[in-house]
Amino acid sequence: MTQTTDTPLVPAANDGSEQLVGRYREYVEAQHAVDALSDAGFPVGSVRIVGRDVTIVEQVTGRLTKARATGLGAASGAWFGLFIGLLMGLFAVGGFFTLLLVGLVIGAFWGAVFGFFGHLATGGQRDFSSVRGLAAGSYDVVTDAGLGDRARAVLAGPTAA
Repeated sequence: MTQTTDTPLVPAANDGSEQLVGRYREYVEAQHAVDALSDAGFPVGSVRIVGRDVTIVEQVTGRLTKARATGLGAASGAWFGLFIGLLMGLFAVGGFFTLLLVGLVIGAFWGAVFGFFGHLATGGQRDFSSVRGLAAGSYDVVTDAGLGDRARAVLAGPTAA
């Protein structure tokens, strides 16, 4: 784990204060630190993972054509139609699988229609599909004031005594 503790006191979002336990480059490293604290019986209800220098990352997943927008809309509508068909089938007498199939077909049809016209309405302004997420430059593990030394000792292991 890549850890630095160059900032011992971090102002909290509330009226109290927080102490920095460790700073990590990757979220999974901060998560492992909190897991280690939990395994050692540390009161992790007072621990927070705080992302610093947060940026929005948009990963482009492919070109979005009218045909692909129609297909994605149909798939999304099919799931919704299947769900509605399932709900109707639970409360109907007989015809359970028929209601599932009808819900799936109607949902896929309307999903395809809305997918096609939704993409058409953009006028070519966004001809790609993507997934958005957040990324941080570093992740601080902080705890309530007065618990920082204990948390750092737990993470340092039994040799730090």
